[in-house]
Amino acid sequence: MAKPTEHYIDNKAFLKALTEFRSACFKTKKRGRKNPPIPEFVGECFLKIATHLSYRPNFINYTFREDMVSDGVENCLMYMHNFNPRKSKNPFGYFTSVIYYAFVRRIQRERKHTYLKYKLIENAIVSGTTQTSPDGAGHFHIDTELLSFENVQEFIRKFDEYTDRRRDRRRVSKKSVVA
Repeated sequence: MAKPTEHYIDNKAFLKALTEFRSACFKTKKRGRKNPPIPEFVGECFLKIATHLSYRPNFINYTFREDMVSDGVENCLMYMHNFNPRKSKNPFGYFTSVIYYAFVRRIQRERKHTYLKYKLIENAIVSGTTQTSPDGAGHFHIDTELLSFENVQEFIRKFDEYTDRRRDRRRVSKKSVVA
């Protein structure tokens, strides 16, 4: 009986399609030709896994969820040659892990991007270079309300703390390698 999370993918058919594709790749490689196109069924499985994983509670509320899905499918296509049917008979689990970590990397990139936007705005306000809207007399004024939200400043503080902790861990690990 299939697990409740796997009902949308037939794991045996998925394994069979990947095995056949893998053997076709080995045959074309021996002949010195390019790899054959990836079967449509395999691509549909990648897309279904990524789409369903994006509906999990830890991923559902991100505004860039479509980007996460496309990153997951892209990573599956890039790393599908690493799946070895002799070692594992569960391609669903393997590619779910690949997609999961692609989602995590996308979230990290988006957080860094958001941090950079907030820091640029903060630095522009502090230096007095932001002139956002003209007043009635044709003069510009500095809009300091852009960063007045506590959650923005809290986000910046937490991200700075996170990067400091990572930097400290790297220093400690480098010292232990040198010693």
